[in-house]
Amino acid sequence: MKELPQEYYQLLEEIQAADFVLVELSLYLGTHPNDMEAIQQFNQYAQYSKQLKQMFESKFGALQQFGNSFSDANWSWGTMPWPWQV
Repeated sequence: MKELPQEYYQLLEEIQAADFVLVELSLYLGTHPNDMEAIQQFNQYAQYSKQLKQMFESKFGALQQFGNSFSDANWSWGTMPWPWQV
C-alpha cells in the first residue's frame, strides 16, 4: 500500500469526529425533538461534515458508494485504501 500524506489521516479523523457528533445529536433529538439549540447544532455539524467530505474527496477520491459520492472520469474506486484500511 502506498504511503499517504498526513492530511489524509487528518481529514479522515475530522470527518469521523463530525459524524460522531451527528450520531449523538440524532439520538438526543429522538428524545428531545423540540430542543432548538440541538437542532441548530445538528444542522451546523451536518454542513461541516458535508464540507469535510467534499474536501477529502477532491483530494483523495470517493468516500461513499451508491451515488453518495461522484466518480472521476477514471472510476477510481479501489485505487486508494478504504477508510478502515488506514
